[in-house]
Amino acid sequence: MKNMAVTKIKFVTDTVADLPTEMIERYDIAVVPTFVNYGGQSFADDGKELDREAFYRELPTMSTHATTAAPPPALAEETLQRHFEGADHLIAIVTPAKLSATYNSFRIGGAGLPADRYTLIDSGQLAMGLGWQVVTGAEVASQTGSVQATIDAIQRVQKNQALYCGLATMEYLRRSGRVGWASAGIGALLQIKPILQVIDGEVKPAARIRTFSKAVDFLIDMIQQQGTLDKMAIIHSNNLEGALEIKERVKQILPKDTIVTNIGPTLGVHIGPGSLGFASVSATWKA
Repeated sequence: MKNMAVTKIKFVTDTVADLPTEMIERYDIAVVPTFVNYGGQSFADDGKELDREAFYRELPTMSTHATTAAPPPALAEETLQRHFEGADHLIAIVTPAKLSATYNSFRIGGAGLPADRYTLIDSGQLAMGLGWQVVTGAEVASQTGSVQATIDAIQRVQKNQALYCGLATMEYLRRSGRVGWASAGIGALLQIKPILQVIDGEVKPAARIRTFSKAVDFLIDMIQQQGTLDKMAIIHSNNLEGALEIKERVKQILPKDTIVTNIGPTLGVHIGPGSLGFASVSATWKA
């Protein structure tokens, strides 16, 4: 039954969600950019200041490795205040607090909003793992008009989703200082291709494989183990050909609206070009 006390729920996220423009426009989602710093400049990772394909081409030859930064609280506040206009309730779903200061920026930036009309959610996920929570929330909000039903749906998605990513090289983990994600020093020595997964806001090693072709095979196996899929994004960092190969190999079990998306530079700084992975939501979240 529709909750008549709430008629319009709006959403805000950050650019790590990697939401396609069509979804942003369809659900009127506001996106606060994170930042990538290199060459003495800071660029908003908003798809305008940074061209993703060009960034990945430049990344291997940068004299000083790029770094990343969360949006400042003032920028989050400006976006939250602007998007709150015309909404009965505002839900922000953002990059995990364990991995970024973005959550804190949204917490501070939202302090001026009515506490009973602003909900901040730590997604515990990255890339379209975060993006699917926003999209599902927007879908349920438009269908029910209920804040509680929307938050319940987001929490159920969190418990029924998976994100895996196979890296073409461990070099960029080493350069970015994220060696703990996959024991990069050992991997580089052995030329191992790590498979990373995101669980409860942490990036953890899922497997270490000797060749990238076998890493792709591992990803295929993991997709097939997710059961009936409700949503799927094949993700890559300037490796469209590899992403399309994965899509072709599992096309029989993919949802019809499966998307293929290039991972943004904020995450690309850490994983480098050539990586492949997927972000899925199992249909069990609806049970």
